[in-house]
Amino acid sequence: MAATSDSLSRLTYSQRQGTAQFFNEPLGDDLALKMMLIRAGTFIMGSPEDELDRAESEGPQREVRVPAFCMGKYPVTQAQWQFVAELPPVEQKLDQNPSRFKGENHPVERVTWYDAVEFCARLSIYAKRTYRLPSEAEWEYACRAGTTTPFHFGETITTDLANYRGNDEKYGAYGPGSKGEYRKETTPVDHFAIANAFGLCDMHGNVWEWCQDHWHDSYEGAPTDGSAWLSSDENTLRVVRGGSWDFNPRYCRSASRGTDLPRDPSSFIGFRVVCSAPRTLP
Repeated sequence: MAATSDSLSRLTYSQRQGTAQFFNEPLGDDLALKMMLIRAGTFIMGSPEDELDRAESEGPQREVRVPAFCMGKYPVTQAQWQFVAELPPVEQKLDQNPSRFKGENHPVERVTWYDAVEFCARLSIYAKRTYRLPSEAEWEYACRAGTTTPFHFGETITTDLANYRGNDEKYGAYGPGSKGEYRKETTPVDHFAIANAFGLCDMHGNVWEWCQDHWHDSYEGAPTDGSAWLSSDENTLRVVRGGSWDFNPRYCRSASRGTDLPRDPSSFIGFRVVCSAPRTLP
């Protein structure tokens, strides 16, 4: 059944003033994807030239208009993956237990870009609603949630807020922040209780997240309507976002961009899903 304004429940979160809205996509009897409503808006994508540890690929900054959509509150978990991996295949087989770090509520990792697309295809048929990977613009817009700082919670980051390599001698701290823990593995997706203004968690660190887009070295010529930026070569590098448990905090910034081969699985990379927003917003 498609989501409507009646099926969107209201969630009040304590980290910021305001409310975030969501619907639950049931996966069997006792499992669900919590899909947060991301309202339409305009934002400045990329990082300013004076942002600490900025990369040239994060510019030039540009204004992007993003239509409304819904996004998973968390990266896809191993329990959610296993449910969908048991559904009939669409284009390819899926390993039911691919992750290096085991745990039902840990993010699934060691999944290729094509695995993530297959997951979305199976889920779409099961849910009777189109699921897909986010565009890079949608991902950054959702991560920032109205903020312009390097992280959605401010100017710096600590390992009390996210899972990343916090003990690196040179790069374990970001800006005014301090060094911290290096857990050497993923954490459960709800380990850190801090949500952004859209109600999204785990956007910084833990696992990089696949996006639809092909990699481009800068934003010169990029779309400004929130859509994915694709090239004619389907096997070229794809974009990943968000940093991971094994990367330094500079890679966890909202504007930071990564890339990987679409057929290469990695314990650093997972994904989260998006779908269309309800036609009538409350």
